[in-house]
Amino acid sequence: MKTAKTFVLALALCCAGTAFAAKPAKIYEVKRVTVAPYSGVITPAAAEFLTGAVDALNAPGGADLLVIALDTPGGLDSSMRVIIKGMLASKKPVAVYVSPQGARAASAGVFISMASPLVAMAPGTNIGAAHPVMLGASPISLGDKEGKKKEPMEEKVLNDASAYMKSITQKTRRNVEWAIKSVAKSDSISAEEAVKAGVADFVAVDIKEFLAKADGFAAGDFGTLRAVNPSVEYFRQTRRQSFLATITDPNIAMILMSLGAAGLFIELYNPGLILPGVVGAVSLVMAFYSFQTLSANFAGVALILLGFVFFIAEIKVVSYGLLTLAGAASILLGALMLFTNPSLGGLAVSISMVLSTIVGLIAVVAALAFVVARAQLRKVVTGIESLKDKRGLAKTALTPKGKVLVEGELWDAESVSGDLPEGAEVDVTAVEGFKIRVRSVK
Repeated sequence: MKTAKTFVLALALCCAGTAFAAKPAKIYEVKRVTVAPYSGVITPAAAEFLTGAVDALNAPGGADLLVIALDTPGGLDSSMRVIIKGMLASKKPVAVYVSPQGARAASAGVFISMASPLVAMAPGTNIGAAHPVMLGASPISLGDKEGKKKEPMEEKVLNDASAYMKSITQKTRRNVEWAIKSVAKSDSISAEEAVKAGVADFVAVDIKEFLAKADGFAAGDFGTLRAVNPSVEYFRQTRRQSFLATITDPNIAMILMSLGAAGLFIELYNPGLILPGVVGAVSLVMAFYSFQTLSANFAGVALILLGFVFFIAEIKVVSYGLLTLAGAASILLGALMLFTNPSLGGLAVSISMVLSTIVGLIAVVAALAFVVARAQLRKVVTGIESLKDKRGLAKTALTPKGKVLVEGELWDAESVSGDLPEGAEVDVTAVEGFKIRVRSVK
């Protein structure tokens, strides 16, 4: 009896194993692949481009696989979340390929990579450093080592970022422990280390090798990819998106604001030139758009504008350089305050860019101030003031007042050399209203 039961149990297990083994694996055919290359800061322009690529993937007649060729230092949290929402909601797989060689997926790029069912990296690339930072603050503050408490806002942002990273990596079944470490400790690893740690799936030199290694890869809920010589097409940024991506770089925005200020300086000094004023106004508008898009601190922008006001005042008021120094200090402080809100990094104005901008503006202001000063010291050649030092002829006797002909006009005059006879040659020494003072020619 016991033997019979054992036989029946073994038979049942065998049948179950056979049935399980017979169940075919889910195959996902990849016949068309779209590659969307993006290099730069994650901004609204980047979000528009990458979500557009995801929408095109899921549209009727779209490709079977989207590969985001990513190279980014990070960027805005809001833009990053828009991209990740689109990736997670996609009905077709969206892979991330950190490329080309020497590229990186830092800060916001880590989150985007972890949201993908397939992550590959080119040789010489790295991924990590996803700690939310503020401009001028160290990703790992000294307060942590000394046992001091973090600032409440810093702690809130860090906890939120860690929870978001944990949620993403749990969904895509990646290395949750390292992902949290990249947020909390700004850990960053190379491509080879990422593969060993389960952060990336493999290393590929180019897109051809990427697709070859993707063939047979188990892409989570999408099943096993079958990518045998698929056709490859590229999803490029529109000219508008490329333009917006360019000007929404903090350093470019700073250059635009400086060009705008310089153009307005020149136009205010010499009204009617038109071109400097037009270029300056357009540059300022684009700079303000960029700062608004990048969520720049209003106080920082206000300080920069105040610095420009000081520079303009320097041209009109003789301050012996004090207004110029005030303007330079105001612009420097404003630039440092522009991006003080917590973000995922990558948004900052380079200190070398700030210093070169300030030096350039000081040079422009100094040149204009020199021209103004020289013009004020120049001898007057038109108007009533130009009569000074001119030679005239006494038309009546000067006792000491009388009439003098100067430059073809008859003037009321007063002699400072005593009485002079009619017909005497005189030089104009001063102009007082509509009267002149003269002296005899020696």
